[in-house]
Amino acid sequence: MGQISSRVTERLGIAHPIISAPMAFAAGGALAAAVSRAGGLGLIGGGYGDDTWLEDQFQLAAGVPVGVGFITWSLRKSPSLLTAVLRHRPRAVMLSFGDPRPFADEIRAAGAALICQCQNVDHVWDAIDVGADIIVAQGTEAGGHGSSRGTLTFVPEAADLIREQDSPSVLVAAGGIADGRGLAAALMLGAEGVLVGTRFWAAREALVPSRHHDAILAAGGDETIRTSVVDIARQIPWPVGFSARVLRNAFVQRWHGREDQLRQNVATEGPRYREAFAAGDPDETGVWFGEAAGLIREVKSAGAIVEEMVQQAAELLNRRGDG
Repeated sequence: MGQISSRVTERLGIAHPIISAPMAFAAGGALAAAVSRAGGLGLIGGGYGDDTWLEDQFQLAAGVPVGVGFITWSLRKSPSLLTAVLRHRPRAVMLSFGDPRPFADEIRAAGAALICQCQNVDHVWDAIDVGADIIVAQGTEAGGHGSSRGTLTFVPEAADLIREQDSPSVLVAAGGIADGRGLAAALMLGAEGVLVGTRFWAAREALVPSRHHDAILAAGGDETIRTSVVDIARQIPWPVGFSARVLRNAFVQRWHGREDQLRQNVATEGPRYREAFAAGDPDETGVWFGEAAGLIREVKSAGAIVEEMVQQAAELLNRRGDG
């Protein structure tokens, strides 16, 4: 395997500048541990806050250095979750979709690196202000929740801002990155590592139903869409400005553009959505992957994904260096 060192690997004490995204309901302890064992850093998805589930996932990853990620606006409703998780001594804590300031001091006091995921330049300013160890610039290509900036322009803009402010924060790119080409491109754009979601969502260790994995293998990037209908059906009040990128399946096709009608029928449609999710139905619930679906041809182990990504990126970077 090739070797790519950067300030990300130095800051986190890892071999490769690859972090797996803390995908709610998909990124459990097994996936996080597999990514960390392969030389990256795996993050457990804190999601909307289930203390028993989080405890179980940290036990599955016991003995392996992993981190955790939280939906910040949700964490504010149950801040004790952070205190409980920090007892496991996570290598890093990622905060996204909200003000990181209320939690930064507690994270630092526990010795964990603070990762702030950002979806626009104002978020980057907040992360610089709070002294984030790592800033993630997340492009709209990403699966799950995000906003409207494209990775190709947002990453270098964030890199320029961090440099101009003489900030010690280290930049990581996210959104549409699924192979070594994406890793190499991110490094050329000014990032020093990548946060990868969809490619690890399609890993054997991910907590993803087999029929959802079948759906990503059959889909391309054109089959995804940013929408709010999944959150309406789940009755989860996401802040304005964020939507979810999911598969454009039967449920999404039926309700996207008819959000008001869905709200009026949520007493019926909500339980149907949750039942379909529990059953692993890929047609009548949210299937949470991004535009990188078009780059994925096989469900593999997380370790193989890390190895292939690093090897391909190293070869591309070496080729560029050779002129």
